Amino acid sequence: MRILPLVLAVALFMENMDANVISTSLPAIASDLDTSPIALKLALTSYLVSLAVFIPVSGWMADRFTARRIFRIAIGVFMAGSLLCAASSSLSAFVGARFLQGIGGAMMSPIARLLLVRSTPKADLVLAFSWLTIPALVGPVVGPPIGGFITTYSSWHWIFLINIPIGILGIIMASIHLPRDESIIIRPLDWPGFFLSGLGLSGFIFGLSLISLPALPQWLGFTMTFTGILCGLAYIAHAKRTRHPLLDLRLLQNTIFRISITGGNLFRLGIGALPFLLPMMLQLAFGLTPIQSGLITFISAVGALGMKFGVNRVFHRFGFRRILLIGTLLSAAFIAINGLFTLATPYVLILAPLLFGGFLRSMVFSGVNALAYADLAQEDISQATPILAVAQQASIALGVAIAGMVLELCLLTHPESLQLRDFHIAFFVVGGLSALAFLVFYRLPQNAGYQLAETKPPSSKTLVP
Repeated sequence: MRILPLVLAVALFMENMDANVISTSLPAIASDLDTSPIALKLALTSYLVSLAVFIPVSGWMADRFTARRIFRIAIGVFMAGSLLCAASSSLSAFVGARFLQGIGGAMMSPIARLLLVRSTPKADLVLAFSWLTIPALVGPVVGPPIGGFITTYSSWHWIFLINIPIGILGIIMASIHLPRDESIIIRPLDWPGFFLSGLGLSGFIFGLSLISLPALPQWLGFTMTFTGILCGLAYIAHAKRTRHPLLDLRLLQNTIFRISITGGNLFRLGIGALPFLLPMMLQLAFGLTPIQSGLITFISAVGALGMKFGVNRVFHRFGFRRILLIGTLLSAAFIAINGLFTLATPYVLILAPLLFGGFLRSMVFSGVNALAYADLAQEDISQATPILAVAQQASIALGVAIAGMVLELCLLTHPESLQLRDFHIAFFVVGGLSALAFLVFYRLPQNAGYQLAETKPPSSKTLVP
């Protein structure tokens, strides 16, 4: 049962590592391309824009051409983009290569989920997702030290070239192990929905990127974010009167699916902000090198991996509602605890919360991902998957933007430089926002997720309003 999620995770590991490794190598890349690191950060948002445009169409592509075929093509597109990134000699070429990578990434992640859900019995879905989500949890913490090591002792070009053997392995394993008996579902492509969703999501995510990492005036970031929201509202109106919308928002009428998305989005605000805030605090306020800070944050990945063993039994034994309620509050607390670290804090008291925090975030992340599919019919999975992927990208971008805005507001009180207390405030804010997911998960029925366990559904008398 584990072979399929591990095959799919190979591609996602390549994607997540690539996105996070680059962050430490920006100065070296910028120097070689004869541009500034700030301009290059703006260029990297082209990847996010590409994700926003092409994730919504991934479900339609999988239905029309089979998920197995599109997943392998997506790996190939990502590899082609990686080669072009390594060969780039100008900022414009690097922007185009990153956009091409984003097209491959936009197909890999949601289609991996789609293949996993279609091929896994519901009773095994939590465990399967726990393996599939390893790249998303490990990438942000191990990427920066790996990027620093490659850039320091070799060349930044290898950040992209190492994707080639990994991608080849992924294509070979996918060809061997992915199911071949998929049915083709033909329905018209919603072109107006494609353009509206693309404009809405790319404007929203790109605008948030400008706000959190202001390479241009912040008013432009707010303008693009607002424009994205308007296009999103236009898409909602369009989807209500379209027979085959690109993203079928009628699925949100399903209570479990809606709560999983809403609560998961709030919870991911902290997940999105943590890889942004913690390395900055360790390097700027504690004075550590990128390698040193990376070795500290790596302990979160150890905790995340540790949760993969036994996660299925935890949810089956105590139920989704109870675990998500407790796990959300504890995870938020461990994010906020980072706001208590000072230069005098012993390293063991820094490492322990990071270890248990990674453990808890992994548990909640796996449970939320699986629970979203618990009450959905098989024919709705291809529509639900891109909605979940879109929500995940938007919430993580929003978490980074909120953390960035908190730091910017703190700078207004002392414009000379960021101070340790500024990071403390940011951790308290994003931790508090993540804790709000508790209020959403509280509305789950007591028997939520019973379809994911090998047990009979409990009596309806256990339902809560």
